[in-house]
Amino acid sequence: ITFAAPLKVTLRLVVWDIDEDTGARSIRDIKEQEVYMGDMPLMTGNGTFIINGTERVIVSQMHRSPGVFFDHDRGKTHSSGKYLFAARVIPYRGSWLDFEFDAKDIVYVRIDRRRKLPATTLMLALDSAMTEELRVKRAEEGGALAPFEATGMPAEEILQHFYETLPFERTPGGWKMPFRPEQFKGMKLAYDLVDATTGEVRLPKETKITPRLANKLVAEGLEAVLVPTEDLVGRYVAADIINETTGEIYVEAGEEVSEQLLETLADVNVNELPTLNIDHVNVGPYIRNTLAVDRNKTREDALIDIYRVMRPGEPPTLETAEKLFGDLFFDSERYDLSAVGRVKMNARLGLDVPDTMRVLRKHDVLSIVKLLCDLKDGRGEIDDIDHLGNRRVRSVGELMENQYRLGLLRMERAIRERMSSVEIDTVMPHDLINAKPAAAAVREFFGSSQLSQFMDQTNPLSEITHKRRLSALGPGGLTRERAGFEVRDVHPTHYGRICPIETPEGPNIGLINSLATYARVNQYGFIESPYRKVKDGIVSSDVIYLSAMEEGRYTIAEANAELDSDMRFVSELVPSRQGGEYIVA
Repeated sequence: ITFAAPLKVTLRLVVWDIDEDTGARSIRDIKEQEVYMGDMPLMTGNGTFIINGTERVIVSQMHRSPGVFFDHDRGKTHSSGKYLFAARVIPYRGSWLDFEFDAKDIVYVRIDRRRKLPATTLMLALDSAMTEELRVKRAEEGGALAPFEATGMPAEEILQHFYETLPFERTPGGWKMPFRPEQFKGMKLAYDLVDATTGEVRLPKETKITPRLANKLVAEGLEAVLVPTEDLVGRYVAADIINETTGEIYVEAGEEVSEQLLETLADVNVNELPTLNIDHVNVGPYIRNTLAVDRNKTREDALIDIYRVMRPGEPPTLETAEKLFGDLFFDSERYDLSAVGRVKMNARLGLDVPDTMRVLRKHDVLSIVKLLCDLKDGRGEIDDIDHLGNRRVRSVGELMENQYRLGLLRMERAIRERMSSVEIDTVMPHDLINAKPAAAAVREFFGSSQLSQFMDQTNPLSEITHKRRLSALGPGGLTRERAGFEVRDVHPTHYGRICPIETPEGPNIGLINSLATYARVNQYGFIESPYRKVKDGIVSSDVIYLSAMEEGRYTIAEANAELDSDMRFVSELVPSRQGGEYIVA
């Protein structure tokens, strides 16, 4: 005997007529009917389930929150001990997307941990700005974009997204470039610094430019300087330079500037040369070098290359390759970041996208690669995966929902098969629907899932403890063999959220934890801990709950700091923590 309620759903079957000449659809028939979809176990008032006459508890699962994570290999992969940075996009369900640097500082992408491709291949497969506009326009007209109309991001657009442009102009006195103080700071001049407008020497060569000196020059009105030709050689062109009349391409975006190229441009009277602002110190040429090693030059090549990696051995056509790529990350049926994943991604990348947008967008991919390059250039921090802001709790409802979803997918296949074999005019919804797969998924989950456990009824306290347990094991979680030391360890963010003491000894140590007494789980599944607000040195009785991410924004004093009768701190300085660092404030 199971304590359950029957689930009845009203379903509608709509039969359409399709006009053979015009392809227009018209409704022929609509039938509605209430269909039985299996029994749903109900939770008792004590938070347990009664399955086959026994009281059972579904233990909540801790898993890695969906979102984007940045990391490096701590210098282990390559013999030189160089840090190789990587970014990983983890969806709630769908294909994983990894971006990584190799030892030669080229950015690669892996889909579902397959063979790696240059990251620019993925960008070439994304829509160019023109195609995006065209797609929006077609959608407004009510049509779709034909495959041959779509173009991928050209090299020029990719480079413009990652680098600023530094324009050079040929003048009788030499090449003129705008004076940007941040480029010259800390530099020792290899040539005289000549003002391009007046022609006077502002600084003799061998002068070391300090930030103060650079700012002083700007204040004095130095706008552009002349640079010798040698300074241009070795820079990279920012845009394609094309002869307007004949359409001949003199140089493509991303190519290196050589003496020969400058002579060619002089011969054809091209006096402006936009270059990429890469100084190899603050900005590295990673994306430009990746473009240079990438064999694919068009969207078609890129899509077919991605198809070959995902489905080796199958002959690719443009249609199948396009469909596969669209399904991978941009189709909400196959790919779901979840609201949590979108919120986490917005926070990490500094975007502002509504959390209803649950698939990846072109802008997300570009922002992730940009942030990865910034990390490589020494800006920003990597993520700590054991921080409780990066781990969340899946409780009964969510685990159940995921199981039921699998049951529905099996049911869908059965319904599709049955539709092809029955007479569609006379059929009713209940003839098509066999609720067994959905019911079986529910039964399997409550009966034999790793997280569905026989309730510990030793005494009332052990019952409560059992219901407040958190497990990192189970379907979609870790396995005991794979889990390392870091995952099992106590992390500073556990404070007030997870008990640092109560965990089994033996192989499960640190993988099975208990919720702290006052901790609670918020709508996104992150554990929150209560704090009392301090106003002007007085501890008020206002209690606010903070998750591990929100906690980093505040300065938090210890719970056992001494207070006097007016609820003021006794000592001037109180040990506290701020953003994960321990300080005395």
